[in-house]
Amino acid sequence: MTEETGVGGDDGRTPEVTAAGVRPGPRQAWAALPWLVRTAVAWSACLIVVIIGLYLVGKVAVLLAPLAIALAVTLFLAALLDPVLLLLRRLRVPGAPAALLTILLLLGILVGVGVLVWRLTAAQFGELSDQLGAGLQRSRDFVTSTLPVSDAQLDKLIDQVRSGFGGGFDPVGGARTAAEVAGSTLLALVLLFFLLKDGRSMWRWVLRRLTGPNRDVTAEAGRAGWRTLGAYSRGTMIIAAIDAIGIGLALVLLGVPLALPLALITFLGGFIPIIGATVAGAVAVLVALAAKGPTTALLVLAAVIAVQQIEGNLLEPLIMKRQVQLHPAVILVVVTAGTLIAGIAGAFVSVPIAAVAYRVVDTVQRHRERVAAATPRSAG
Repeated sequence: MTEETGVGGDDGRTPEVTAAGVRPGPRQAWAALPWLVRTAVAWSACLIVVIIGLYLVGKVAVLLAPLAIALAVTLFLAALLDPVLLLLRRLRVPGAPAALLTILLLLGILVGVGVLVWRLTAAQFGELSDQLGAGLQRSRDFVTSTLPVSDAQLDKLIDQVRSGFGGGFDPVGGARTAAEVAGSTLLALVLLFFLLKDGRSMWRWVLRRLTGPNRDVTAEAGRAGWRTLGAYSRGTMIIAAIDAIGIGLALVLLGVPLALPLALITFLGGFIPIIGATVAGAVAVLVALAAKGPTTALLVLAAVIAVQQIEGNLLEPLIMKRQVQLHPAVILVVVTAGTLIAGIAGAFVSVPIAAVAYRVVDTVQRHRERVAAATPRSAG
């Protein structure tokens, strides 16, 4: 047998054999590769699996868009209102009345602010559209007079951008969208009530189904993720309010009209990191350019940049602390991906999802490191 193994074939080549006289299998071939190649292959395979999983989740979320949006809004509002619920429970209010009072408080604030803003600015929203149109016209004149771009080329570019965003208004599509929004809102309110009322008991039910070390790590990761979502929701609302107040005061001091609607736009834009604040600032600068000219527009731009720098470098680390640890580059990529997948709704939910996922993974990793560090001592 040994002689037959060592004899070459008809073509004169000798097959590769091991010391035992057997050709190497896949395991031996894999072990023979350099460690750098094996590591690169393993990480690439894991990355491909993760990307495919995220793609499938995104496709399902897009297909079930009303349900996905309702769930995201429910979790966001539940984390935001959790301190109010806990305060009511400490005052001996039962679970169901406490959840109902919390939702009524939220609806009262939203309706009150909406009615107040509408009464003060209802007549100004048409003026806001005219001011934006005038600002865009001034910007157009500046571009055509400064850059080597003709009116025809600029019109062609604008038409291409408009066609990229779709055609005209579709009554059937608009009615369907309105029905979906109404249904998602009602579903979110009902889910919010049950989550505030029974959320903790639901979580305890899930933990009781787990055994061994999985229960401890799941409970720890769940608490960390919930704290992160709460810190993000409350911190984002506070930071958006501070941005709106700061930029609104600057607009009032500079005599720019429509300061309150612009402050409201700034507040809403603050819930979409980086991109939302940039768009809201651009709208304020355009209105200032149309109403007061380039000098006031530059001053508004300086005020917007100053407020955003103070918010990003001082207020956000102070308010968010270390609960939401995402680099601005990661936030920009996540917001862009969410926008491409699901539009404004995707941009709104992308950052909290990424922050919670990061915190959960980090907590699991730290738990495993603690267990690995404690194992040798217990064995000894």
